[in-house]
Amino acid sequence: MTRIVVTGAAGFIGSNIVKGLNERGIDDIIAVDDLTQGDKFRNLADLKIADYVDADVFYDAFADGFFGPVEAVFHEGACSDTMETDGKYMMDNNYTLSCGLFRACQERGTRLLYASSAATYGGSASFTETPEFEQPLNVYGWSKLLFDQRMRRELGSKLERASTQVVGFRYFNVYGPREQHKGRMASVAFHQFNQFREHGKVKLFAEYGGYGPGQQLRDFVFVDDVVAVNLWFYDNPGKSGIFNLGTGRAQPFNDIAAAVISSLSDKAYTAETAAAQGLLEYIPFPDALRGKYQCYTQADLSSLRSAGCPHTFADVQKGVSAYMSWLSSRA
Repeated sequence: MTRIVVTGAAGFIGSNIVKGLNERGIDDIIAVDDLTQGDKFRNLADLKIADYVDADVFYDAFADGFFGPVEAVFHEGACSDTMETDGKYMMDNNYTLSCGLFRACQERGTRLLYASSAATYGGSASFTETPEFEQPLNVYGWSKLLFDQRMRRELGSKLERASTQVVGFRYFNVYGPREQHKGRMASVAFHQFNQFREHGKVKLFAEYGGYGPGQQLRDFVFVDDVVAVNLWFYDNPGKSGIFNLGTGRAQPFNDIAAAVISSLSDKAYTAETAAAQGLLEYIPFPDALRGKYQCYTQADLSSLRSAGCPHTFADVQKGVSAYMSWLSSRA
Protein backbone atom coordinates (compact mmCIF):
# COMPACT_ATOMS: atom_id res chain seq x y z
CA MET A 1 0.00 0.00 0.00
CA THR A 2 1.19 3.51 -0.85
CA ARG A 3 2.09 5.56 2.24
CA ILE A 4 1.85 9.33 1.96
CA VAL A 5 2.80 12.10 4.38
CA VAL A 6 0.96 15.43 4.37
CA THR A 7 2.46 18.15 6.56
CA GLY A 8 0.16 20.99 7.53
CA ALA A 9 -2.55 18.34 7.10
CA ALA A 10 -5.10 20.10 9.30
CA GLY A 11 -4.54 23.37 7.45
CA PHE A 12 -6.28 24.77 4.41
CA ILE A 13 -4.46 23.27 1.43
CA GLY A 14 -3.14 20.28 3.36
CA SER A 15 -6.59 19.06 4.37
CA ASN A 16 -7.85 19.49 0.81
CA ILE A 17 -4.94 17.36 -0.43
CA VAL A 18 -5.88 14.67 2.11
CA LYS A 19 -9.44 14.87 0.77
CA GLY A 20 -8.18 14.55 -2.82
CA LEU A 21 -6.10 11.49 -1.90
CA ASN A 22 -9.08 9.93 -0.11
CA GLU A 23 -11.19 10.39 -3.22
CA ARG A 24 -8.64 8.19 -5.02
CA GLY A 25 -8.93 5.53 -2.34
CA ILE A 26 -5.65 6.47 -0.65
CA ASP A 27 -5.92 6.57 3.13
CA ASP A 28 -2.52 5.32 4.35
CA ILE A 29 -1.74 8.93 5.15
CA ILE A 30 0.41 10.27 7.98
CA ALA A 31 -1.13 13.63 8.89
CA VAL A 32 1.38 16.04 10.42
CA ASP A 33 0.42 19.32 12.07
CA ASP A 34 0.47 21.45 15.21
CA LEU A 35 -2.97 21.46 16.81
CA THR A 36 -2.28 24.16 19.35
CA GLN A 37 -5.17 25.83 17.53
CA GLY A 38 -7.43 22.91 18.36
CA ASP A 39 -10.33 23.90 16.12
CA LYS A 40 -8.29 22.86 13.08
CA PHE A 41 -9.19 19.25 13.86
CA ARG A 42 -12.46 19.91 12.02
CA ASN A 43 -10.57 19.91 8.73
CA LEU A 44 -9.60 16.26 9.27
CA ALA A 45 -12.66 14.97 11.12
CA ASP A 46 -14.46 13.82 7.96
CA LEU A 47 -11.33 12.43 6.28
CA LYS A 48 -9.48 9.11 6.48
CA ILE A 49 -5.90 8.99 7.71
CA ALA A 50 -3.68 6.24 9.11
CA ASP A 51 -2.07 8.31 11.86
CA TYR A 52 -1.61 11.81 13.23
CA VAL A 53 1.85 12.99 14.32
CA ASP A 54 2.68 16.29 15.96
CA ALA A 55 5.00 18.48 13.94
CA ASP A 56 7.47 18.73 16.86
CA VAL A 57 7.96 14.97 16.70
CA PHE A 58 7.61 14.16 13.02
CA TYR A 59 10.66 15.63 11.29
CA ASP A 60 13.34 13.87 13.36
CA ALA A 61 11.33 10.63 13.40
CA PHE A 62 10.96 10.71 9.61
CA ALA A 63 14.68 11.31 9.13
CA ASP A 64 15.32 8.26 11.34
CA GLY A 65 13.04 6.08 9.19
CA PHE A 66 10.42 5.61 11.89
CA PHE A 67 7.51 5.53 9.42
CA GLY A 68 8.98 2.99 7.05
CA PRO A 69 8.82 3.44 3.26
CA VAL A 70 7.04 6.66 2.28
CA GLU A 71 6.20 7.28 -1.38
CA ALA A 72 5.78 11.05 -1.19
CA VAL A 73 5.56 13.99 1.17
CA PHE A 74 3.15 16.82 0.37
CA HIS A 75 4.81 19.55 2.43
CA GLU A 76 2.18 22.19 3.17
CA GLY A 77 3.23 22.96 6.75
CA ALA A 78 4.53 26.50 7.17
CA CYS A 79 3.90 29.87 8.74
CA SER A 80 1.69 31.46 6.07
CA ASP A 81 1.02 34.76 7.84
CA THR A 82 2.39 37.39 5.47
CA MET A 83 2.08 39.96 8.28
CA GLU A 84 4.37 38.02 10.65
CA THR A 85 7.44 40.13 11.46
CA ASP A 86 9.38 37.63 13.60
CA GLY A 87 12.01 36.68 11.05
CA LYS A 88 13.63 34.00 13.21
CA TYR A 89 10.31 32.23 13.70
CA MET A 90 9.54 32.52 9.99
CA MET A 91 12.91 31.15 8.88
CA ASP A 92 12.84 28.27 11.39
CA ASN A 93 9.41 27.19 10.15
CA ASN A 94 9.61 27.89 6.44
CA TYR A 95 13.27 27.41 5.61
CA THR A 96 15.31 25.42 8.13
CA LEU A 97 12.63 22.79 8.70
CA SER A 98 12.08 22.41 4.96
CA CYS A 99 15.82 21.96 4.31
CA GLY A 100 15.95 19.13 6.84
CA LEU A 101 12.90 17.50 5.28
CA PHE A 102 14.45 17.74 1.82
CA ARG A 103 17.62 16.00 2.99
CA ALA A 104 15.61 13.26 4.68
CA CYS A 105 13.50 12.73 1.55
CA GLN A 106 16.62 12.44 -0.59
CA GLU A 107 18.16 9.91 1.79
CA ARG A 108 14.98 7.84 1.99
CA GLY A 109 14.07 7.95 -1.71
CA THR A 110 10.85 9.85 -0.97
CA ARG A 111 9.35 12.34 -3.39
CA LEU A 112 8.85 15.89 -2.13
CA LEU A 113 6.02 18.13 -3.36
CA TYR A 114 6.13 21.38 -1.43
CA ALA A 115 4.33 24.70 -1.07
CA SER A 116 6.16 27.76 -2.28
CA SER A 117 4.33 31.05 -2.87
CA ALA A 118 3.69 33.85 -5.35
CA ALA A 119 4.95 36.11 -2.54
CA THR A 120 8.40 35.24 -3.89
CA TYR A 121 7.68 37.73 -6.69
CA GLY A 122 6.65 40.55 -4.36
CA GLY A 123 6.99 43.85 -6.16
CA SER A 124 7.61 42.35 -9.59
CA ALA A 125 5.30 43.08 -12.49
CA SER A 126 6.19 39.75 -14.14
CA PHE A 127 5.55 36.32 -12.69
CA THR A 128 7.87 33.85 -14.37
CA GLU A 129 9.87 31.29 -12.35
CA THR A 130 13.28 32.91 -12.89
CA PRO A 131 15.45 34.93 -10.47
CA GLU A 132 15.17 38.31 -12.18
CA PHE A 133 11.47 38.50 -11.28
CA GLU A 134 11.83 37.44 -7.62
CA GLN A 135 11.47 40.52 -5.42
CA PRO A 136 9.79 39.55 -2.09
CA LEU A 137 8.20 42.35 -0.07
CA ASN A 138 8.19 40.63 3.33
CA VAL A 139 10.08 37.99 5.32
CA TYR A 140 7.41 35.41 4.47
CA GLY A 141 8.08 35.82 0.75
CA TRP A 142 11.83 35.72 1.35
CA SER A 143 11.61 32.54 3.43
CA LYS A 144 9.79 30.82 0.57
CA LEU A 145 12.19 32.19 -2.02
CA LEU A 146 15.24 31.07 -0.07
CA PHE A 147 14.03 27.47 -0.03
CA ASP A 148 13.34 27.62 -3.78
CA GLN A 149 16.88 28.92 -4.24
CA ARG A 150 18.20 26.13 -2.05
CA MET A 151 16.47 23.58 -4.26
CA ARG A 152 18.07 25.14 -7.32
CA ARG A 153 21.48 25.07 -5.64
CA GLU A 154 21.12 21.51 -4.33
CA LEU A 155 19.87 20.06 -7.61
CA GLY A 156 21.26 22.55 -10.10
CA SER A 157 20.45 21.68 -13.67
CA LYS A 158 19.16 18.31 -12.44
CA LEU A 159 16.04 19.89 -10.94
CA GLU A 160 14.05 18.96 -14.03
CA ARG A 161 15.32 15.37 -14.03
CA ALA A 162 15.97 14.60 -10.36
CA SER A 163 16.03 10.89 -9.56
CA THR A 164 13.72 11.59 -6.64
CA GLN A 165 10.98 14.02 -7.63
CA VAL A 166 11.11 17.51 -6.14
CA VAL A 167 8.32 19.94 -7.07
CA GLY A 168 7.70 23.41 -5.68
CA PHE A 169 4.34 25.10 -6.24
CA ARG A 170 4.14 28.88 -6.17
CA TYR A 171 0.58 29.29 -4.98
CA PHE A 172 -1.19 32.48 -5.97
CA ASN A 173 -4.34 33.65 -4.12
CA VAL A 174 -5.97 30.39 -3.07
CA TYR A 175 -9.54 30.34 -1.77
CA GLY A 176 -12.06 27.63 -0.97
CA PRO A 177 -13.33 25.18 1.65
CA ARG A 178 -11.48 24.42 4.92
CA GLU A 179 -9.81 27.81 5.41
CA GLN A 180 -12.05 28.98 8.26
CA HIS A 181 -9.27 28.67 10.87
CA LYS A 182 -6.94 31.13 9.12
CA GLY A 183 -8.31 34.30 10.69
CA ARG A 184 -7.04 37.44 8.97
CA MET A 185 -5.12 35.32 6.42
CA ALA A 186 -8.28 33.65 5.10
CA SER A 187 -9.32 34.66 1.59
CA VAL A 188 -11.31 37.74 0.69
CA ALA A 189 -14.16 35.45 -0.39
CA PHE A 190 -14.34 33.88 3.09
CA HIS A 191 -14.36 37.24 4.87
CA GLN A 192 -16.96 38.63 2.50
CA PHE A 193 -19.24 35.63 3.06
CA ASN A 194 -19.26 36.46 6.77
CA GLN A 195 -19.59 40.19 6.19
CA PHE A 196 -22.61 39.72 3.96
CA ARG A 197 -24.34 37.36 6.40
CA GLU A 198 -23.70 39.66 9.36
CA HIS A 199 -24.07 43.12 7.83
CA GLY A 200 -25.78 42.68 4.46
CA LYS A 201 -22.79 44.13 2.61
CA VAL A 202 -19.13 43.40 1.85
CA LYS A 203 -16.01 45.54 2.07
CA LEU A 204 -13.04 46.12 -0.21
CA PHE A 205 -10.03 48.40 -0.13
CA ALA A 206 -10.42 51.75 -1.84
CA GLU A 207 -7.88 53.14 -4.31
CA TYR A 208 -4.22 52.26 -3.78
CA GLY A 209 -1.10 51.86 -5.88
CA GLY A 210 -2.58 53.56 -8.90
CA TYR A 211 -5.63 51.27 -8.90
CA GLY A 212 -9.18 52.45 -8.34
CA PRO A 213 -11.45 51.10 -5.59
CA GLY A 214 -11.50 47.31 -5.70
CA GLN A 215 -9.53 47.34 -8.95
CA GLN A 216 -6.33 45.79 -7.61
CA LEU A 217 -5.77 42.62 -9.63
CA ARG A 218 -4.89 39.19 -8.32
CA ASP A 219 -4.70 35.69 -9.71
CA PHE A 220 -7.36 33.96 -7.58
CA VAL A 221 -7.21 30.15 -7.72
CA PHE A 222 -9.81 27.73 -6.35
CA VAL A 223 -8.37 25.16 -3.94
CA ASP A 224 -9.81 22.23 -5.94
CA ASP A 225 -7.59 23.32 -8.82
CA VAL A 226 -4.57 23.48 -6.51
CA VAL A 227 -5.23 19.90 -5.41
CA ALA A 228 -5.70 18.73 -9.00
CA VAL A 229 -2.30 20.10 -10.04
CA ASN A 230 -0.57 18.61 -6.98
CA LEU A 231 -2.05 15.23 -7.84
CA TRP A 232 -1.12 15.56 -11.51
CA PHE A 233 2.52 15.86 -10.49
CA TYR A 234 2.08 12.97 -8.07
CA ASP A 235 0.88 10.93 -11.06
CA ASN A 236 3.93 12.06 -13.05
CA PRO A 237 6.95 11.31 -10.85
CA GLY A 238 9.39 12.13 -13.62
CA LYS A 239 8.39 15.80 -13.57
CA SER A 240 10.33 18.07 -11.22
CA GLY A 241 10.79 21.82 -10.96
CA ILE A 242 9.38 25.03 -9.52
CA PHE A 243 6.02 25.95 -10.99
CA ASN A 244 3.48 28.74 -10.70
CA LEU A 245 0.10 27.50 -9.53
CA GLY A 246 -2.50 30.07 -10.44
CA THR A 247 -5.09 30.39 -13.16
CA GLY A 248 -3.06 32.58 -15.50
CA ARG A 249 -5.84 35.21 -15.21
CA ALA A 250 -5.70 38.40 -13.17
CA GLN A 251 -9.14 39.49 -11.93
CA PRO A 252 -10.04 42.52 -9.81
CA PHE A 253 -11.20 42.15 -6.22
CA ASN A 254 -14.45 43.66 -7.46
CA ASP A 255 -15.10 40.37 -9.29
CA ILE A 256 -14.84 38.47 -6.00
CA ALA A 257 -17.29 40.87 -4.34
CA ALA A 258 -19.77 40.64 -7.21
CA ALA A 259 -19.59 36.83 -7.20
CA VAL A 260 -20.10 36.66 -3.43
CA ILE A 261 -23.06 39.06 -3.44
CA SER A 262 -24.66 37.42 -6.48
CA SER A 263 -24.29 33.92 -5.01
CA LEU A 264 -25.73 34.86 -1.61
CA SER A 265 -28.60 37.01 -2.88
CA ASP A 266 -29.60 34.84 -5.87
CA LYS A 267 -29.50 37.92 -8.08
CA ALA A 268 -26.83 38.93 -10.57
CA TYR A 269 -24.76 41.96 -9.55
CA THR A 270 -21.74 43.76 -10.88
CA ALA A 271 -19.49 45.65 -8.48
CA GLU A 272 -21.01 48.89 -9.75
CA THR A 273 -24.62 47.87 -9.18
CA ALA A 274 -23.73 46.35 -5.80
CA ALA A 275 -22.01 49.56 -4.68
CA ALA A 276 -24.93 51.66 -5.91
CA GLN A 277 -27.31 49.63 -3.74
CA GLY A 278 -25.09 49.74 -0.66
CA LEU A 279 -24.08 46.09 -0.87
CA LEU A 280 -20.42 46.90 -1.48
CA GLU A 281 -18.45 49.40 0.59
CA TYR A 282 -14.93 50.65 -0.09
CA ILE A 283 -12.73 51.31 2.96
CA PRO A 284 -9.41 53.23 3.22
CA PHE A 285 -6.29 51.22 2.46
CA PRO A 286 -4.58 50.31 5.77
CA ASP A 287 -1.26 51.95 6.60
CA ALA A 288 0.13 48.63 7.87
CA LEU A 289 0.04 47.19 4.34
CA ARG A 290 1.56 50.12 2.47
CA GLY A 291 4.69 49.04 0.63
CA LYS A 292 4.04 45.37 1.47
CA TYR A 293 1.06 44.70 -0.77
CA GLN A 294 0.92 43.14 -4.22
CA CYS A 295 -1.55 45.14 -6.31
CA TYR A 296 -1.18 42.86 -9.31
CA THR A 297 -0.40 39.17 -9.73
CA GLN A 298 -0.90 36.88 -12.70
CA ALA A 299 0.73 33.48 -12.97
CA ASP A 300 2.74 32.77 -16.08
CA LEU A 301 1.74 29.17 -16.80
CA SER A 302 4.34 28.54 -19.51
CA SER A 303 6.45 26.23 -17.34
CA LEU A 304 3.42 24.34 -16.08
CA ARG A 305 2.18 23.77 -19.60
CA SER A 306 5.65 22.84 -20.84
CA ALA A 307 5.75 20.15 -18.17
CA GLY A 308 2.59 18.74 -19.76
CA CYS A 309 0.02 19.66 -17.12
CA PRO A 310 -3.25 20.26 -19.02
CA HIS A 311 -5.49 21.27 -16.11
CA THR A 312 -8.24 23.82 -16.82
CA PHE A 313 -8.72 26.34 -14.01
CA ALA A 314 -12.00 27.79 -12.76
CA ASP A 315 -12.47 31.55 -13.02
CA VAL A 316 -13.61 33.61 -10.02
CA GLN A 317 -17.27 33.50 -11.00
CA LYS A 318 -17.37 29.70 -11.09
CA GLY A 319 -15.04 29.03 -8.15
CA VAL A 320 -16.56 31.57 -5.77
CA SER A 321 -20.07 30.39 -6.56
CA ALA A 322 -19.10 26.81 -5.65
CA TYR A 323 -17.38 28.05 -2.49
CA MET A 324 -20.39 30.12 -1.38
CA SER A 325 -22.61 27.04 -1.78
CA TRP A 326 -20.21 25.03 0.40
CA LEU A 327 -20.09 27.72 3.10
CA SER A 328 -23.85 28.21 3.04
CA SER A 329 -24.45 24.50 3.53
CA ARG A 330 -22.36 24.63 6.70
CA ALA A 331 -23.36 28.02 8.05
